[in-house]
Amino acid sequence: MAVSTVLAGARVVLPTGIVENGRVIVDGGRIAGAAPADAATLDLTGHWVVPGFVDMHNHGGGGASFTSGTVEDILTGVHTHRLHGTTTVVASFVTGEMDFLTQRAGLLSELAEQGEIAGIHFEGPFIAPCRKGAHDETLLRDPDPADVRKLIDAARGQARMVTLATELPGGIDSVRLLAEHGVVAAIGHTDATYEQTVEAIDAGATVATHLYNAMPALGHRTPGPIAALLEDERITVELINDGTHLHPAALELAFHHAGPRRVAFITDAMDAAGFGDGLYSLGPLAVEVKDGVARLVEGGSIAGSTLTLDRAFKRAATIDKLPVESVVQAISANPARVLGIDDRVGSLEPGKDADLVVLDADFDVKGVMRKGSWVVEPDLA
Repeated sequence: MAVSTVLAGARVVLPTGIVENGRVIVDGGRIAGAAPADAATLDLTGHWVVPGFVDMHNHGGGGASFTSGTVEDILTGVHTHRLHGTTTVVASFVTGEMDFLTQRAGLLSELAEQGEIAGIHFEGPFIAPCRKGAHDETLLRDPDPADVRKLIDAARGQARMVTLATELPGGIDSVRLLAEHGVVAAIGHTDATYEQTVEAIDAGATVATHLYNAMPALGHRTPGPIAALLEDERITVELINDGTHLHPAALELAFHHAGPRRVAFITDAMDAAGFGDGLYSLGPLAVEVKDGVARLVEGGSIAGSTLTLDRAFKRAATIDKLPVESVVQAISANPARVLGIDDRVGSLEPGKDADLVVLDADFDVKGVMRKGSWVVEPDLA
């Protein structure tokens, strides 16, 4: 690509709305407000240009695990998701021994410092055994603030989020600790009551880890965590929009009550994302992927997903009939804001990284740009 390029003729989704026959100016690795006289022009008539997707909860892809893979494996997983439009990804861990998690955090912090990932998310080991999902129950522990601090320190400033069952001993103090250190405290894999969830939010929790999944169902006498998380303006709710984790009515309920500003689409992807069916590992647990659905070999619990965010986008825009502007908020702007990186990514504005996705009229990916370079060269046929 030329040093300066004008992407012209597309329907461009900006923070202010959709611009018909719009244009995005890329100068070097950033979006610019004006084009030099010698800028090249790429005609994208009939296409959409949207911000690059931001995935704040992702365990791997392309056959590679962020929890246990080598550096090369991790980069393979990151690249797999980039091919599907995710230009920013946080690497999520599953439950492991504390020494193992601190060692892995040190490794991944280097990749974060290099800009390959946007930080680290610890999903476990501080979660409720009765809501463990695809986590090894023998490795779970209460969220002792001293242990939480160990993980934060091991990540060397690259810890972005920690998922906790905040009703467990030490949970509220750990939420306060995370908030003090600028790390997102996410409520998830929890058996909390409504009242306990409100207490955690008041202590500083700001995210619901994959809302609905791995928590008590919404009840009319015992509303549980879901009602508290949906009603509070301080909470951003993660949703896995793959058609397996959520019924469409549950997704609609979340959008209705939380609104587009408080929903973040995530993948919760594991190794098989972008790779195919077969046998895999999620941490120490064996997983079988069949027809694109990942389940534990022992017990059959859903074990993450094989989702990529382009599929979540297309499903939201076509099957769920959400406005495209709302989908862009949920898949780019909101997770960038939650992670504290919305000054660089998450929207198409001058000065931000030139991270963008070209979609055709059917919302299929036809091009992916990251920091001004094409990861996927535009296919305009």
